[in-house]
Order: sequence, then structure tokens, then C-alpha cells
Amino acid sequence: MPEDLSELIARHEDVARLFADQWLQYRKSDILPKLTWQSQSTCATINRIYFEDPDEAMRLFRQMVPEAGAGVDFRPPIRLDYGNGLTIGERTFINMDFLIVGGGPISIGADCLIGPRCSIYTPVHAQPVKPRLEGWQRNRDVHIGNNVWLGGNVVVCPGVSIGDNSIIGAGSVVVRDIPANSVAVGNPCRVIRQVEEDWTDQERAQALCP
Repeated sequence: MPEDLSELIARHEDVARLFADQWLQYRKSDILPKLTWQSQSTCATINRIYFEDPDEAMRLFRQMVPEAGAGVDFRPPIRLDYGNGLTIGERTFINMDFLIVGGGPISIGADCLIGPRCSIYTPVHAQPVKPRLEGWQRNRDVHIGNNVWLGGNVVVCPGVSIGDNSIIGAGSVVVRDIPANSVAVGNPCRVIRQVEEDWTDQERAQALCP
């Protein structure tokens, strides 16, 4: 079984730094490469057995991501650097080719729709030549609210928050916070309008037509 996150943070300085948005050297760490290797290996097993033994695949997923809520569903392949620190709210659906690079606190709310080939990145590497060669990086938290829809091929960059009910258009690169109830598109992603509270009468009638 994976070690409890609080125990990992208490026992390993690099894990504490990962979750405190502090500079660290991943490639020189005694623990972080082992954790990513473990998660990536588990993902490889999940992806291989998913359609032959979905119950075991889901068991492995929930063991890897203990903070996944009830009703979370996904389609393989998935690729995660860490399972600890990732929170996924109830009833969220994650489509194929979901990728998370980096760790630290990453939260995805309830009732979200994550389109195919979406990616979340948390690492920020040092920009000056010498510290970048030395492998210095920090990992910025990512927060995705409830009932958020990410279209296909969306990239969520380090430190970004996306508010409740927002829609991010396919192919967008989210480099700054997106307020709640927004439709946002593009690279860099920008708000173009607000999400409506409900269908119009005409839209509802069309949806209910046999």
C-alpha cells in the first residue's frame, strides 16, 4: 500500500518541499524519482488490464489516488507522476490520454468533464543557466473547480486555478487563472463570455425532442 501522504511529508524533506512550493532538485532526490517510477508503473499496469479486468484496474487507481471521490470514472491510458496529493471530486469523468506531469497539491473538483489528451503541468524549472543545469525546480499548485469542462487537448500550466462551472475550449493553454462561470479559449487562454445558468426554452425543447 502507498505510504500515507502526511508520513511522507514528515519523513522526507524533498516531499515536504514538493508540497510547499519550494525549490528542490528532483534528479538528485532520494525519494521523488522512486515515487514517480511507482506511479508510472502502476499507470502502465492499469492501462494494460483496464478492458480485461476493469475492477482490478479501478482498485489500482484508487490505491494510487486515495483522494479520488465516489463515482470517479476514467478511460485509459492515464499517466500520473504521483498519486498522493491529487484530489479528484465525486462523479468526475476523465477521458483518454490524461497526463499529469509533476506533483504537489493538485485538485480537480466534482462533476468535471476532462476531455481527451488533457494535461496538467506543475513544475517550474529555474530560468538562469547554472541552476537549471543543476536541476532546480519548484512545483506550483493547480486547482480546478467543480463542474468544469476541459475540451480536448487542453493544457493547464503551473499555478493555475480554474473557477467553478467554467468551460475551457479545445486546444487551449491555460497560463493564468480563469474566473468561475467563464467560457475561455485560446493560447494563451482568455475569457470570451460567461456560462449561461440554464438552457433557453428553445434549447430545452430541442434537447427533449425524440
